[in-house]
Amino acid sequence: MSDRHPLFYPLIVLGGVIEGFGLAYSGMARPEVVLDFLQFDDLGLVFVMGGAAVVSSVVFFVVPRLRDRAPLTGDTYGRRLKSMDRNVAVGGVVFGVGWGISGICPGAAYASIGIGNVTILWALAGMFLGAYLQGVWRSRGSERGATPATADD
Repeated sequence: MSDRHPLFYPLIVLGGVIEGFGLAYSGMARPEVVLDFLQFDDLGLVFVMGGAAVVSSVVFFVVPRLRDRAPLTGDTYGRRLKSMDRNVAVGGVVFGVGWGISGICPGAAYASIGIGNVTILWALAGMFLGAYLQGVWRSRGSERGATPATADD
């Protein structure tokens, strides 16, 4: 493990709290709002996602020009390029179907618990089960002589 700044984990928690608050405040932690968005009945979430995309784009463009290393980890900045392959396409479709059925994605599910939606625990259980089953499926494929799964897969 690399030497991390002592504020590394507290800042991760703070970032998660801010994101959770933003998801709850914007309505993205309420599955019915997300389902209305996916059915084109309420397009307010376009502004939420657009705002997040603008902020992220500015940070990813500006920060590497101001600093050569990440302030808390000391790691160099770099892009992680992932080629478009069958796994990416199938994973995206499965994620999209799950999002469309439940009206919630993993980050928003945790924020949804924070606003008192305990029934979302069923969706979280399904997400964990799906991730586990995918891991079992991938490990069995690599045991049969397929290319072993890596962290980038």
